[in-house]
Amino acid sequence: MKWLFGVIIGAFTCTVSLAQTNTLDHYLELAKSNSPLLKDLRNQVASNQLDSLRLKAGYKPQVNVTSGGLYAPTIDGFGYSEPITNAHTLNGLVAVNQSIASKNNINTQLQGISLLSASTNNQAKISEQDLKKAVTTQYITAYGDQEQVTFNRAIVKRLREEEVLFRELTQNNVYHQSDYLTFLVTLKQQELQLTQAQLQYKNDYASLNYLAGVADTTITDSLVYPNLQRAIIMPDSKTSIFFAQYKLDSLKIVNSRQQLDYTYKPKANIFADGGYNSDFMGQAYKNFGTSVGFSFSIPLYDGGQKKMQYKKFSLQEETRENYKAFFNIQYQQQIAQLKQQISENEKMMPQINEQIEYSETLMKTDIQLLKTGDVRIADLILAINNYLAARYLRTQTIISKLQLINQLNYWNK
Repeated sequence: MKWLFGVIIGAFTCTVSLAQTNTLDHYLELAKSNSPLLKDLRNQVASNQLDSLRLKAGYKPQVNVTSGGLYAPTIDGFGYSEPITNAHTLNGLVAVNQSIASKNNINTQLQGISLLSASTNNQAKISEQDLKKAVTTQYITAYGDQEQVTFNRAIVKRLREEEVLFRELTQNNVYHQSDYLTFLVTLKQQELQLTQAQLQYKNDYASLNYLAGVADTTITDSLVYPNLQRAIIMPDSKTSIFFAQYKLDSLKIVNSRQQLDYTYKPKANIFADGGYNSDFMGQAYKNFGTSVGFSFSIPLYDGGQKKMQYKKFSLQEETRENYKAFFNIQYQQQIAQLKQQISENEKMMPQINEQIEYSETLMKTDIQLLKTGDVRIADLILAINNYLAARYLRTQTIISKLQLINQLNYWNK
């Protein structure tokens, strides 16, 4: 009894595990966690944060310890001129250097790094959407293959059962040998289509694992139906990640203008040092001391470079506006087109279902008549082919709708 209970628990656990590992969400999570691009973009954001800290640290007092020595011998009057070299020198100093910059200047530079991080973050969101779309597309394709394999397998099984009956009827002279061979050709054709469908499924399933970064060659027929929900409300240009980059580019151009302005403002620097610095020409033990100083510069003329750079910024802004306007037209047109295609796809389903119902009824009727020898083999095969065509069209229509919803949802972020 305990053994039986253990088998039941094991089978249930296995079923739950398969259900969890063969869903679209599972493959999306695997793809995101395995993507080197998303990891790279996250690291770039972290690197930009470190750049902000380095920038702040660069405006703090910089303390350095320096030391140097020189000995230039003079032999029989030959050697370097002592007034130039001091013959022999030794120094050991602790130097402090402090750049003077306004708070607005520092904040402008920090804002530039912040905008770079925001741009990288937005690129990560777009890349994640691209990855999600690619994996979902492949998952839907593989799921469609799986459904086709399942259907073809059921048809082949049914035809094989009828082939046994058909053979007996032929042996009893109810049908001609040519009728049986015609039916057998149809069976073999369906078996071949089943083999082709299985090969296609294996290839697309392997591609799905490849996209998700899964090193697994095991093929399972347990993909779960991807119940994609169509996005009802699409984001506008103010909230969409696809428009955010244009806004960030505009802010970066403004920030570049501000940074350019600060390069033409006066610059000041103060410094101080203390230690030992001697040329040993006098009382060397007294050559301990300190020094302080400052530097100050004001840009006066640069040959018109600043105006040229302003013009470049204006051209960049104009280019950005042109790209944004063109993308906005494409964005709206793409969404409208996808919604229309989904609507037309949904309108087809009742007709397809009706066709399946009629063709299936006719096929079943002909199969029943087959048992009594009251149906022509040409009519039976035609009924079977019509049913197969209708079922194939239904599968393709469902898969097409899922792919269209996937494309529409791609823009919904």
